[in-house]
Amino acid sequence: MAELSLSELYVYPIKSAAGIALKQAQLTARGLQYDRRWMVVDGKGKFVTQRRFPRMALMAVSIDEAASCLRLRAPGMPEHSVWIDFSAGLNSQGGNGPFEQIGVEIWGDRTTAIAVGPESQKWFSDFIGIDCQLVYMPNNCTRPTAHGKLGNHHLVSFADGYPYLLISEASLSGLNQKLSDQGKAPVTMQRFRPNFVISGVETAHDEDSWQQIKIGEAVFDLPKLCDRCSIPNVDPATGDYPTDQHGRRTLEPTQTLSSYRYWDKGIWFGQNCIQSSPIPAAAKITLHVGEPVKVLKLKARSN
Repeated sequence: MAELSLSELYVYPIKSAAGIALKQAQLTARGLQYDRRWMVVDGKGKFVTQRRFPRMALMAVSIDEAASCLRLRAPGMPEHSVWIDFSAGLNSQGGNGPFEQIGVEIWGDRTTAIAVGPESQKWFSDFIGIDCQLVYMPNNCTRPTAHGKLGNHHLVSFADGYPYLLISEASLSGLNQKLSDQGKAPVTMQRFRPNFVISGVETAHDEDSWQQIKIGEAVFDLPKLCDRCSIPNVDPATGDYPTDQHGRRTLEPTQTLSSYRYWDKGIWFGQNCIQSSPIPAAAKITLHVGEPVKVLKLKARSN
């Protein structure tokens, strides 16, 4: 096996907004620092994503750690800032009294989050085009990974079910070759919104067989392949679903993936990851692009 390494590292501070490519990122008890700690919800508290509103892909986010804020930009919108203060948790007091707590729902999971405020509510409502607001997950809010299937000691932020997603460069290259063979345009890794991109993998989807890996000094288990939704069909450069000459959605890359990655009622691309041992709150473990990746265990072969 060739030498494997972490070639790209991403966080997505606001669920379904654009991601940020980083050179290094700190691990926390619920995923990479800042990753999906914010989420947009509708008037009923249900999560809002690119599945229904693909233009959310155009919301660019940057992290200004010196000013302790996120900075947001979107076409036709003024720049907007959101303060970062995860210690302002449930039942905390703000300058004007208790922070507003609201019940939110994501894939059937119900939890409590903190509403960011009326200025953010207006900004997101104006851009997305529905009545919605931004919420964040404070430190004292707990949401178990995989809807509690792995117990309550593994936590996740507002990611769909697992704190990390891994994809190899070889898997994307294999997909793009199949698209090219059909005369179709290649897609970028950003379509799939991974946290970890791994180079040096010899064959597409070799990562399917990994059970446990080590990135730098951090050990991860890979409990489940990632079942893909329609979001990879959204072009992050345009914030829309591409169409053909007749104005019909092309449904790529999902259509091509379904021809060779469909089984058990899902289209599988990438591996979900969890930390092998939960990260203590006081731990300071940082991943760096370029660090070696070692496969520690392979999954048992099914007969």
